[in-house]
Amino acid sequence: MLCDRWNVPLFARVTFSWHFSATVSIGGITSRVSCATALPADRLWYFNAVLIASIMCSYNRNDWMELASMAEASGADALELNLSCPHGMGERGMGLACGQDPELVRNICRWVRQAIRIPFFAKLTPNVTDIVSIARAAKEGGADGVTATNTVSGLMGLRADGTPWPAVGAGKRTTYGGVSGTAIRPIALRAVTSIARALPGFPILATGGIDSAESGLQFLHSGASVLQVCSAVQNQDFTVIEDYCTGLRALLYLRAIEELGDWDGQSPATPRHQKGKPVPRIAELVGKKLPSFGPYLEQRKKIIAESKLKPKGEDEACQPLQRQRFAPTKPVPAIKDVIGRTLQYLGTFGDLSIEEQVVALIDEDMCINCGKCYMTCNDSGYQAIQFDPETHLPSVGDACTGCTLCLSVCPIVDCIRMVARTTPYMPKRGLPLAVQPVC
Repeated sequence: MLCDRWNVPLFARVTFSWHFSATVSIGGITSRVSCATALPADRLWYFNAVLIASIMCSYNRNDWMELASMAEASGADALELNLSCPHGMGERGMGLACGQDPELVRNICRWVRQAIRIPFFAKLTPNVTDIVSIARAAKEGGADGVTATNTVSGLMGLRADGTPWPAVGAGKRTTYGGVSGTAIRPIALRAVTSIARALPGFPILATGGIDSAESGLQFLHSGASVLQVCSAVQNQDFTVIEDYCTGLRALLYLRAIEELGDWDGQSPATPRHQKGKPVPRIAELVGKKLPSFGPYLEQRKKIIAESKLKPKGEDEACQPLQRQRFAPTKPVPAIKDVIGRTLQYLGTFGDLSIEEQVVALIDEDMCINCGKCYMTCNDSGYQAIQFDPETHLPSVGDACTGCTLCLSVCPIVDCIRMVARTTPYMPKRGLPLAVQPVC
């Protein structure tokens, strides 16, 4: 594998995926494929690119072997077997129709393995109960790896009059199609990690919601070794690939700087602030806290204004931010060093500790007194947050279960943090069940 100075695989920069599909009739393949030669070889050489040809057939041994051989002969470096796409074009009985049955996937991979010598990868659908069984079948059939995952079956939307969008023809009919993009990233991450845990070392080409270097790194941490991007390119253009590669280099570089250990990727730790400005040291100046609400806000402004009139260094209400510079103190990790890093943290629900509970901690200085945490806890949680009617400052009580609802709805990043509970946790689930436990 060729790598640059940052150990980013060169083929990750530009990977062209060319699609082959055959119009299949009773007699087999009735159309020839020539699109693979549409991209000049010198352009592939210039980009250090790998050409992956995507092929798709119905469940027919001769069709798969012939089309795979044609793609290999055209100069493709590898093949991707489309066992998951609902393209909605001229094909019938292809793609998704083959990819939901382990036996069909295993046989198709065996046929292709017999026909070609170049690597090939089976592209998997997430629309199955157990994607690991499909990946295992592909491996048993001789596939060199899998692509996880393709689109998720869904219905795009309905208009106010009940008609669907998109609607086809005068009858305004529709069907279920493939949902892609950032919406399916959690599903794709689950698929990639599940396969990586079940089949250690089996190559995975990750796809499904990669729209930044950070999200790409998530898939590398999940066990993937190659990233595929489609929806993000469609939303913008092909230049996003260079952006993502640059971002990956930056993420790896930052890992070598110990002083930035509290950063989340390229995002520094959130400084304590009040609506984007440094938090005034009001409590130190006047001996009590003042919320940013109503008459208290006017008092805060007055105190800050008075402090600014004093010479610098004498009881300043706000301390200026200091910009620091750091250099790496250890080697920059390579891509191979981060692949699968997340797998050690994954397990079943039974593996989780029920003793290590957390509770919400609200930073009153960063709080903007909007009350969203109180409302969600009151209406959808355990009524663990009290909201002072005068100061509009929320406070968390012992009834907090650590559900993170308040953190999820808070508009200020890191205003609410989950910290370890210091008191024993006694769950309160309402009235006790009127039955005896069975075990």
